[in-house]
Amino acid sequence: MILASPESIKHWTETGAWGTKTMVDYFKEHVKNQPDMVCLVDPLNKPALLGLEPERLTYSELDRRIDATAEALVARGICKDDIIMVQLPNCWELAMLYLAITRAGALISPMPVQWRSSELGHILEKTQAKAFITVEEFGGFQHRKMGEDLQAKFSSLKQIITLGEIREMSQGPVTGNLDDIPLDANDILTLCWSSGTEAVPKGCPLSHNNWIFQSTLCFACAPVNPGDNLITAGPLVNMASLGTVFMPWLFGGGKFVLNHPFDGPTFILQLIIEEIHYTLLVPAVVNALLKHPKVDEFDLSKMNAITIGAAPPSLWSVKELKRRWGIEFGNIWGMNEGPANISGPSNIPDMEKRIDHFPQYGKPGSNWVEISEIMKYVDMKVVDPVSGKALLEEGQIGELHYRGPNVIAGYFRSPENTAKAFDADGFFNTGDLFQVKDNDCIGFFDRSKDIIIRGGFNISAQEVENLLLGHPVVLDAAAVAMPDETLGERLCVYVVPKPGETVTLESIKSFMTEKGIAVYKLPERLEIIDAIPRNPVGKIRKNILRDEIKAKLSNG
Repeated sequence: MILASPESIKHWTETGAWGTKTMVDYFKEHVKNQPDMVCLVDPLNKPALLGLEPERLTYSELDRRIDATAEALVARGICKDDIIMVQLPNCWELAMLYLAITRAGALISPMPVQWRSSELGHILEKTQAKAFITVEEFGGFQHRKMGEDLQAKFSSLKQIITLGEIREMSQGPVTGNLDDIPLDANDILTLCWSSGTEAVPKGCPLSHNNWIFQSTLCFACAPVNPGDNLITAGPLVNMASLGTVFMPWLFGGGKFVLNHPFDGPTFILQLIIEEIHYTLLVPAVVNALLKHPKVDEFDLSKMNAITIGAAPPSLWSVKELKRRWGIEFGNIWGMNEGPANISGPSNIPDMEKRIDHFPQYGKPGSNWVEISEIMKYVDMKVVDPVSGKALLEEGQIGELHYRGPNVIAGYFRSPENTAKAFDADGFFNTGDLFQVKDNDCIGFFDRSKDIIIRGGFNISAQEVENLLLGHPVVLDAAAVAMPDETLGERLCVYVVPKPGETVTLESIKSFMTEKGIAVYKLPERLEIIDAIPRNPVGKIRKNILRDEIKAKLSNG
């Protein structure tokens, strides 16, 4: 399935951003060059998750299972450009299916195991998916039965295939019939879904060429190298894990280790015994790792780097990573639609600047391309949402518009959303607010709906949250607006304290004041909470917290 326009394909191919090799081609090269190397490792807690023993597969073993599964899918009637929905927890079978489904000529549409019939029904209506691969049950929920209920409503859904059947298929014969199935570098490789905390998911189709460019970007800008040992701490269903770990592994080789649902002790053990070189983490996990009571016993000397995403890291945490184990960090921002930017040691050497500065590639007169040549294909501009004009003065805040060979051609079968998202010049409006910074940089300010406007002053929830993560007894935090008749909105913070510790509003305000933050950014209400609510891919569900604080205020 090719969705990019002929004009777009011609442009990116002629400029050198896109080529003719697929991700399958890159994987097959690794199989040829290092067939006996262990390349894929199951979560250690797989018995508790799925009742199966964890496995370790070499390149040749994984290659055979991919082809056997693909041939079995074809035998079941899966055809070129069919869409297959996949809902599995992290396991080698899920990682394998990305390539097996591709080898069968179809495309994978992965989704979090937490999604239910509402989300899946929306996706079925959009995609007319032909098959649904899932587990019998997970976490006490009957996934196969949910699929059968959906099958009764959607005539396109011909097959429900369970994990057990996939495992049997992977042991079947390999005849070589797959070589007759055409595969183009511009074919869609994945159909992931936007993980918005409030809106219905939108389909984000990315091709082999989109993903190959994204992987090249990681190797050019993030502190990660081809052949590294990599681990994912998040679900293998969206940009966070696919774009920063899984696709770079397929592209660059090495070993890929699975973890998730996230389990702190297991994850730390895997970092050590698998000699992990690189991973992506969110600030809250980095914070919890560094504040663990046994942190002094952790030997992470093999780890070279961590990219920190979903929100900018705190200065305290990245300094601690460097001080304790010499671990470098990259500040990473990205979306399921493809736009991505990375601040790493190669392009922003200054650690303090790196936590809130990104290069603004494509800005006239900048020399960023001399540092990261691959980024010559990317253009970014900060745009005033009212006037539509590009903002150039330091300190100005606007929406980031992004154009590059890693961006979707459009939302899947959603022309109305595509028309809203892209301008006439092909720039995608990310909807995220960025601030014009010094030295041709931009900095993530906030997602537009997360801004707190107090008496005309804009407060970035991300800025407040990052500061609080540096507090010695705060494990996690979220900042939201609460309505106020006088000022419009005031700032409320939700905090998860370390076990056995006490946090008060005054201690929070005192800590923030010592850090030199503006008075109007100090919180005016504190809510203690056991856990910050997050969606399946780790983003804070601010709508739940906003509704909760509104209800509390209404009830006095």
